[in-house]
Amino acid sequence: MRDVIVREACLDDLQDLLRFEQELIQAERPFDPTIRQPPVNYYDLKAFLQDKNIGIYIAEYQGSLVGCGYGRARAARPYLDHEDYAYLGFMYTVPEYRGKGINQMVLKSLQSWAKKMGLNELRLTVYDENIAAIKAYEKAGFQKHIIEMRLREK
Repeated sequence: MRDVIVREACLDDLQDLLRFEQELIQAERPFDPTIRQPPVNYYDLKAFLQDKNIGIYIAEYQGSLVGCGYGRARAARPYLDHEDYAYLGFMYTVPEYRGKGINQMVLKSLQSWAKKMGLNELRLTVYDENIAAIKAYEKAGFQKHIIEMRLREK
């Protein structure tokens, strides 16, 4: 998609990011029955915007924000062959812009951010039933790696 600008988010983008967060939560509810009823927040976005170890990137098209994602430096488990990695999250695209490459553009910016941070391992989590997201991440080169399982005792 032409004319899409991907840039690092700033505090002026906070209200749009908060709206995206709520839209993301709503989109994920069908995949996760354990998400509490509103009000719910996944992130402290204001703190994220001020944290030098987190990069939030937004996609902008004709003056409107149409997608976002963040990268966060995390310490790896001590037995792995890397000390740190970039955890990616808050991957969201406005519904009418899905399938137009927005997510791929944000991912590329996050990969560049990770490289600047000296992080060559990137990881993310995605719901097993979110087939469209899994395909998008595989298209970007990600591979399925581990399955998280849960059991709720009654």
